[in-house]
Amino acid sequence: MAAAADRCQFWLPNKRRHCANIPVPSSQFCGNHNPLSGSRRVPCPIDPSHSVLQENLESHVKRCPLKKQAEALETQPYYTKGINAGDPDEGTVSSAAKRSAIYGLTPSEFYDLVNKIKLVHSTSVVALRDSFMVPEACEKWLNRQVDRRVPFQEKHVVQQASILGNMEAFGILRRDGLDREEHKVPAIVEFGAGRGYLTQMLADCYRITKVFLVERRSYKLKADRSLRQNQSIVLERLRIDNRKFLSNLGITKEEFHAMTWFSSWAVDGDHSSEHPCMEDEEKHHMQASDLKDFDLNDGGIEKIIRSISVGDRAVLGFMCKEIIDMGRLLWLREHGCNAELINYVPSNISPENHLLIAKCVTF
Repeated sequence: MAAAADRCQFWLPNKRRHCANIPVPSSQFCGNHNPLSGSRRVPCPIDPSHSVLQENLESHVKRCPLKKQAEALETQPYYTKGINAGDPDEGTVSSAAKRSAIYGLTPSEFYDLVNKIKLVHSTSVVALRDSFMVPEACEKWLNRQVDRRVPFQEKHVVQQASILGNMEAFGILRRDGLDREEHKVPAIVEFGAGRGYLTQMLADCYRITKVFLVERRSYKLKADRSLRQNQSIVLERLRIDNRKFLSNLGITKEEFHAMTWFSSWAVDGDHSSEHPCMEDEEKHHMQASDLKDFDLNDGGIEKIIRSISVGDRAVLGFMCKEIIDMGRLLWLREHGCNAELINYVPSNISPENHLLIAKCVTF
């Protein structure tokens, strides 16, 4: 798609369009994207999801549109900055920093890391129970008897319905939306809420009327407008980055960061034709034997990583995700929760098909 001649020619891959800003004189690009400016862009310290020119950083921080929002958030009683981030001296580790750490390993260190992941996985992770739910409460959504202005994708509706059905079966949700003992309507806090359509189904099917949507970034085409039209619903959307560090199963911090970087390989594209263990849904639980050994004589670490097939990347990614999920499960149980980890939809609907459900024993 060609950009208009009077607009910046810089392509924005996440938005799949060109920048809409006006170019600076004698350039095809705006001031933010001019490659000849010689300036370096740095993340905004208030909200790293956007960046500014380094020489403009000081003035930008004073007038960043998100500054007032961040200041208001810090005054709320439910907010403590960095409470889920683990060691306060460690700070947040970016994906780029994780990648650099992995690429800084020697071939033998990389091989030892992969072997440790295989060992921990083989001794700690078990195959999960399938629990594909089609709850009666969600029938109108499954039968498309919903507001046509609400985006409908059958795959997503099946996922959301099974999540809610498993929550109902586990005793977290009740079909009438009431706590039978106290006759109170529970409040729902959805972390990583995205556009909020899981909550939309909750409100429609389970009579939930108090909703808090927590998400670190802003989305278009949210369910908020439809939810707010229901005058019985109390809705608040909070922009919070819900960082959490997981200590689990004898894995060091450095190894954990590497695993979270590897885990992105699990859902990076369609792997079904790349590895035989991905073809049979019953074999979706990975085994250490599914991952081929790497050739240490294949050159430096960059060449070794490039030589790993898409299928083997997927296997390693899924193994890391399963270890992390198991660590979360064990943590919840150690802290007195009744918790279970299940496959809530078939992997051909979504490779991200693990659901961790938990409740306090007194719930």
